[in-house]
Amino acid sequence: MKISIYNLGCKVNKYECDGMLKSLKDKGYEVTEDLVCADLYILNTCAVTNEAERKSRQCISRCLRLNPNAKIVVCGCASQHDPSQFADKKNVTYVIGTADKDKLIDNLESSGVLIRPIPTEYEDGFTPEVVRTRAYVKIQDGCDNYCSYCLIPYVRGRSRSRKIDSVVYECERLSAICKEIIITGIDISSYGKNIGSSLTELMGRLNNVNCRIRLGSLEVNVIDENLLSSLKSLKKFCPQFHLSLQSGEDGVLKKMNRHYTTVQYLEKVNLIRKYFPDAAITTDLICGFPTEDEESFCRTLKFMDEVGFAQVHVFGYSQRGGTAASRYKLLASDTVKSRVARAIKSAEMSKEKYLQKFIGKTLEVLSEDIENGYLRGYSQEYVKCYLDKGDGDRLYEAVVEKVIDGTAYCRVVAEL
Repeated sequence: MKISIYNLGCKVNKYECDGMLKSLKDKGYEVTEDLVCADLYILNTCAVTNEAERKSRQCISRCLRLNPNAKIVVCGCASQHDPSQFADKKNVTYVIGTADKDKLIDNLESSGVLIRPIPTEYEDGFTPEVVRTRAYVKIQDGCDNYCSYCLIPYVRGRSRSRKIDSVVYECERLSAICKEIIITGIDISSYGKNIGSSLTELMGRLNNVNCRIRLGSLEVNVIDENLLSSLKSLKKFCPQFHLSLQSGEDGVLKKMNRHYTTVQYLEKVNLIRKYFPDAAITTDLICGFPTEDEESFCRTLKFMDEVGFAQVHVFGYSQRGGTAASRYKLLASDTVKSRVARAIKSAEMSKEKYLQKFIGKTLEVLSEDIENGYLRGYSQEYVKCYLDKGDGDRLYEAVVEKVIDGTAYCRVVAEL
């Protein structure tokens, strides 16, 4: 039997899919992560926006076009939020939520809807397949922040951390095989709070990891001298900090239930640059939050310019039923779309300004695959690079010769 495991969500979902992939291979199944013709599909869904849920539902139709007789199993955040949107779909045999994904492989012949209570302790049942280039390591699940617009705490539960020895063991094992590890979780900034540890302590325990280490999304309040000093001491830390922003105006931040001001945010950015002068500061931005007026939005654009982001993921506000912000009156859709377009333009200008400073400098680039006739890879700062020569899955020193449309064109000078 051929099985397709398809991820519709975040890096945490990807880690879980990788775990299911290995379990299935160990049982002798033919498995793929691509959406191709298969006998059984496992869909790991997302609920971060209405659009994400819609795509999760649409994926069922895509599977049936590939094989009308296939069985479909659905799991993840969207099915946790509303299992009924999948249960009555053609050929969907089994629906679970976010709990017990690590046990799903042993229950593929089950049927019906089984949404179990969200765990209060970290589920450590995954052993993902080892990859050579870039691997994800999940350290935490759940979130306690309850941002007013966000559904995730309701479908992922409260923050719970993986035991530190388990994380260290997996990272050290992977470092002998792959070139880069990405530390991921729903809210890795809260790591350790329920087990008497911290993200700083975890980073201090990864000194024996010989491959590159990159952190996933961070909350502003976790950034301090102790954490940055710990990161600085790592052998191959990648200085990319994805600091969640969402708005650059204090009034909107308060309505979003974000626990910082723009002044505090900028202070943390400057602290990062004290330790890592060329660090990439990347972020997420929500445009058109219900209480955001034109003046608030203009302040956000000004703040984006002040920070000097290397990259900004821009989203239009998506109302999620059951959240605190769902009681607010929505802005006109044309207003939201206009602000998204303006923010994207501002973000592109900021990115280009950030990249220009690397011209003439040497970057460490991890090569991956061919794109537009060039060998594509990413620097430690997560700068997208086109290399003039080389092979995939290699580390190179490369000099940036020019920057065009957000990509650094580089000349390889040495293999590391």
